[in-house]
Amino acid sequence: MSYINTFITVSEDATVTSAIVPLPRNNKPTIASIEYELISQHPYEYTEADVQFKTYLLKNQIGERDLQQVREQFFEKPKACFRASPLVKQYGWGIHYDDEGKIALYEIGSEAYEEFLDGSSTITILKGMRSKRK
Repeated sequence: MSYINTFITVSEDATVTSAIVPLPRNNKPTIASIEYELISQHPYEYTEADVQFKTYLLKNQIGERDLQQVREQFFEKPKACFRASPLVKQYGWGIHYDDEGKIALYEIGSEAYEEFLDGSSTITILKGMRSKRK
């Protein structure tokens, strides 16, 4: 499922007050660091599915062989949407989907982030999923 004209806010139970750039761990990229690099370096270029698939390829070091078949197999099982991404749950990044479903990141507390929340636009606002149950 991909959203259109939607903004996903940072999760209510996130402990950060400003955005953090996720870094690789033990010289290996994490899902969060890969997602961050892909989206931040290519705002509004990729859809959620594009980023999920590219993250999978990079994380698992899968080359360019028969990507269509690999992509079909990858999406056979349902994937969590970016409301569950570590970027919104832990690192303080909001995610905006434009009218084509392409995404960009916005730092919590930034002017652009706050403009999405002010209600003057016609986008849907969704909260990032909580890390813990109430």
